[in-house]
Amino acid sequence: MNKRLLLTLLIFSIAMAYLEVSVVVYLRLLYYPEGFAFPIKLLPAKVALVELSREAATIIMLLAVALAAGRRFWQRLANFMLLFGLWDIFYYVWLKVLLNWPESLLTWDLLFLIPLPWSSPVLAPILVSIAMIASALIILRLEDKGFQIKFTFFDWLLEVIAALTIIASFLWNASSIVKLQPPVNYRWEVFLIGLGLGAIVFVRGWWRRTKKG
Repeated sequence: MNKRLLLTLLIFSIAMAYLEVSVVVYLRLLYYPEGFAFPIKLLPAKVALVELSREAATIIMLLAVALAAGRRFWQRLANFMLLFGLWDIFYYVWLKVLLNWPESLLTWDLLFLIPLPWSSPVLAPILVSIAMIASALIILRLEDKGFQIKFTFFDWLLEVIAALTIIASFLWNASSIVKLQPPVNYRWEVFLIGLGLGAIVFVRGWWRRTKKG
């Protein structure tokens, strides 16, 4: 693997996470001076629109760097997974450093707002990020050795289902949050089914890896 590239992606992820958290610091000083907690507070329409745009811009930035840093499909996909996972983990690292939050890995967080509010204990997105980082490193290692993971159409379909299952667990309390109510409970069983299915399909693809050329 290109260690210089990996180091560059790591530095970018850490810096971008800090940039994201700096915005969160300002928002919490303005709207949650006593500390963030559910139920959420309704933001002014203009601020809410900026927040939604910022979230979309974040994904676009990660995707742009991933595409620029890779030459082939699997490299670019692995780069994106690596960037996303590192960015997400260091996002919480910086939150802890700057705000001493979250209190624990089971503290609830508002993860995303598109198309509806995503919420879960902090541990859930961190587990997803760890899985993405591990998968990305495996893909890059195989690419370096001249192999690639072999995915069938059915494998891709299952991975999409796995991702949607995880997202469903994040959206489980969306209706409550929209009504400015606290989330009731997190469906860990739904989350673990999605995470487990994604891992199984990935391992199957790794097992069927093929030599390129």
